[in-house]
Amino acid sequence: MNYEEAVAYIEETPKFTKKNSLEHTKECLRRLGNPQKKFRVIHVAGTNGKGSTCAFLTSILREAGYSCGLFTSPHLVKINERFQINEVNIDDETFLKAFEKVKALSDELVAEGSYHPTYFEMLFLMGMVIFAEAGVDYVTLETGLGGRLDATTAVENPVACVITSISLDHMQFLGNTVREIAGEKAGIIVPGVPVIFDGNDKDAADVIEAKAKELDSPAFKVVQDKAKVLGNNRDGIDFSLEDEYYGDTKFHIPFIAWYQVMNASLALTAMEVLKGQIPVSIEQIQAGIKNTRWQGRMETILPGVIVDGAHNEDGVRRFVETAERFQQECPLTLLFSAVNDKDYQDMIHTICSRIRFRKVVTTKVGGYREVPSAELAGIFEKEGCQAVENSDNIEEAFHMAYEAKGENGMLFCVGSLYLVGEIKTLLEDIYD
Repeated sequence: MNYEEAVAYIEETPKFTKKNSLEHTKECLRRLGNPQKKFRVIHVAGTNGKGSTCAFLTSILREAGYSCGLFTSPHLVKINERFQINEVNIDDETFLKAFEKVKALSDELVAEGSYHPTYFEMLFLMGMVIFAEAGVDYVTLETGLGGRLDATTAVENPVACVITSISLDHMQFLGNTVREIAGEKAGIIVPGVPVIFDGNDKDAADVIEAKAKELDSPAFKVVQDKAKVLGNNRDGIDFSLEDEYYGDTKFHIPFIAWYQVMNASLALTAMEVLKGQIPVSIEQIQAGIKNTRWQGRMETILPGVIVDGAHNEDGVRRFVETAERFQQECPLTLLFSAVNDKDYQDMIHTICSRIRFRKVVTTKVGGYREVPSAELAGIFEKEGCQAVENSDNIEEAFHMAYEAKGENGMLFCVGSLYLVGEIKTLLEDIYD
């Protein structure tokens, strides 16, 4: 197979397999030579902020001179984005080489009458092979959907577990309450291994603390009040962490969203907890936080143009908190789309209840999950938006919104990671 055929094979995988047990994943790792034992892992779970927190951790470790792998999902433009070595996406040749190893194993398993690895399991196994062969020191490992039954939990000896904010999402798989979802996410906690977690939601915090106590795992709660914001503009946010270890050290993040302060605080606390195992200077930590790059989360892609993959209740609320501050300074334009398994009516209501836009443009994304742009536009109009346009063509919709932004405004592109991916692909085609 060539690279394109390998990607096509992986994309077809959901059509002929089902979710397997963790024991199956562990057996796959064993038959691949246990590649996950060749590096140390920081395991990250949560509803929102997982990828950003992984990026902060990886950037800090890189500043300290460590070789790092990063495994995240989903990808926005190209599947290779899920595997980074030293903050660079792997090339097609590396991808294909790892795929061939996992495909050979899959063929063996099927021939034996066993199960074929799932879509996510194949990618996870490939990641472990890729990072082992690259000889990295550390891997920052983001869970997929949940935690307790997630394929990544087959890695049994992480140096630390990190749990970001927990809110209602993927309820058909994880539970109908924050407590139930927290229980699934807390499934990554390993006996005796420290867990650093977002403690802002009491229900989630109680569940995580109880699980940590049960497993005799040191637990470190991080709350928003611990961070003091010192400045916020279009270049990012300056803050300090009211913490004995960091003192009055000032940190700068290159993101405009306040929720990234919380994700950075989780990474900072993790490095404090691990200081005995992973020596990193305060200066290296500062540089790592400052130089972090992460796609699709309040990411500035052009001057005054921000993309944000907010696609659930908590993500949209956090987007609104950011946009609300900037509407005091300049007119805002919104490009919005969503997929049909999200509560897009509630998302739109939340946005319109607090933000007034110069113009709203809606479009459609997501293939078989798409929502017609006219339907989304109608909801915005019912919510009181005066200037609303729509186009099912993403390129046309982006140009309409960009033109409406003007020289002095800001354009936010929000509602789905699919939308972020489409826009980034569009801009790559324009500027390549």
